[in-house]
This record gives sequence, structure tokens and C-alpha cells, in this order.
Amino acid sequence: MATAAATDGVRHRTVVVNGVRLHVAEAGPEDGAVVLFLHGFPDLWYGWRHQMAALAARGYRAVAPDLRGYGDSAVPPDASSYTTFHVVGDLVALIADLAQPQVFVVGHDWGAIVAWQLCLLRPDLVRALVNLSVAYHPRGPERSPVQAIKALCGEDHYICVFQKPGFAEAEFAKNDLKYELKKIFGMRKPAPLIIAKDKSFFDSIDSDGSCPPWLSEEDISYYAENFEKTGFTGALNYYRCIDLNWELSAPWTGVPINVPTKFIVGDLDVTYNTPGVKDFIKKGGFKASVPNLEDVIVMEGVGHFINQEKPKEVSDHIYEFFSKF
Repeated sequence: MATAAATDGVRHRTVVVNGVRLHVAEAGPEDGAVVLFLHGFPDLWYGWRHQMAALAARGYRAVAPDLRGYGDSAVPPDASSYTTFHVVGDLVALIADLAQPQVFVVGHDWGAIVAWQLCLLRPDLVRALVNLSVAYHPRGPERSPVQAIKALCGEDHYICVFQKPGFAEAEFAKNDLKYELKKIFGMRKPAPLIIAKDKSFFDSIDSDGSCPPWLSEEDISYYAENFEKTGFTGALNYYRCIDLNWELSAPWTGVPINVPTKFIVGDLDVTYNTPGVKDFIKKGGFKASVPNLEDVIVMEGVGHFINQEKPKEVSDHIYEFFSKF
């Protein structure tokens, strides 16, 4: 189980929202302004433990669900049940359960993508947003995201390979789960993750499988216990709904994100080093799509799992931005 120090003061409950069961972790005063933390892959509510403690100590009510398909939340069997529309529906119902007219939102990885979608569909519910790692890219009407990734990076990009039902699950079944999680959390190569045809997914990751210095063996054990219980199919189905998200979001083509936003990314992040992303962020494309983007922070020497690698710095950035509102 999670270490006592990492989860001291965290409350746990289960909420039924949008037809699914969500496990929700909370910290801080129940009458505090709510900060909703949204995790990515292969993560859990637990990835926000440092930020939850920091924001709770400053009077906020930190709320971090396991998204559908993860941890102690429900794992719907249908692959098409993992669109961002489904997940935003879960969050809208959760916000209603919290009895808050608006919340602050923080997202990372897939959680950032869901947070962008929440701000697009229900901006009235979001007071301000801090997103990590994944910038907002407006819907391109010409080709789907998977087609765009293939054009940029080739068909061996991991997101393209993940589209094949069962492939990634078979990859995860080959090795010790703790070793695999250490490999993923330890990624440092500032380049797209390409799975060479003569290599497995894990052989294509640059890390050596040792525990990153910013994680403990107890942390890895907590992740492993949860994924042993749920498997990875629910989490991987988020990737398999990428093109379905694109199809369903056609009515919002060209609609900007108008929520006040701060964006934080590490310069070694695989997403930041996807072809074209740096120019999009630095040369005005990002700001044009998110007019109320107030700040972009690029942390030097930091990889993808930025909120765990640099917990204090990220917590301080979140607090400083939200305190303005």
C-alpha cells in the first residue's frame, strides 16, 4: 500500500457518477476552494500526492479521482466508453457532487487532454486551469490525430501501435510490472517514442528500469498493486478513442479555450519534443488557441512526469497562479 507519509491526511470515498463508480481521494478543508487534479497514463490519483498535500496546507480542498479504467474506479468493458466526452461527463457529475459552482483544475498527460476538453465543453465550471505536459491543439478538420501522428512520426510511433487491440496488453504481460513501471517513469529521451519493428515497447524506452530518484520502491509497489488489479486495457482505451474523440468534436472546430491558463512542461518531455510542438508553443499558435494563456513554464532537465519529479516547484506554480483568482 501507499506509504503513510505520502498519503497522510488523505480521505477516500466512492462516488457513482455518469453511470460509473469513481474512487476519489481528497485532502484539505471541506469548505476550501476545490482544486480538481486529473492524472494521466500510467498514473493514478497517487501521482498528485505531493500537490494535494501542498494545496491542502494552504487551505484548498484537493480532489483527485482515479479516472474511469484506473485504480479503484470502474473499468467499463467497451473500448468506446473512454472518449474524452465520457470522462468529462464523469467530471461534470463529480463537480456537482462537490456542490461547487466552479473549481480550479490541474491536469497532466491524459488528464491535461481531459482538462482541455472540460474547458471547451463546460468553461462555466472552471475558474482557472494549470495544465502539464500536453498543450492544447485545436481540432484540425483535414485529418484525424492518428493520421497526423503517422505523417509526423511514422506508423511505429507508440500511439499508432497502441491502436492495435491486445498489442500493448501483450507487451505489459512479458515482464515484471514493477520493472515496466520504472522504465516508463524513467523516460528521459527528448524525442518521440518510436517502437522499432525488431524491438518491444519496453526495449524502445531509453531508461534502464532502475527506480527514478524521485520515486521510492513503495511508490512503485502502490502503482503495481493497482495495475495488477485492473490490468491496462481500460487505460489503453483512452489512446484507442483518439480518432473517435476527433469525430465527435467536429462541432467545436475552431473554438478557442477561454479559461485563464498556465502551462508547464519539462524540456525533456516526449510530448514537448514531438515535431512542431515547440514552434506551436513558442511562435503564437498555442496563445491563439488559448487566448487567456497567461504563462508558459519550460523546466530545464525535467522529463514527462513533471509533477512527481519536481513536486515542490510544480506545487508552488499551481498555488501562485490560483491565488490570483
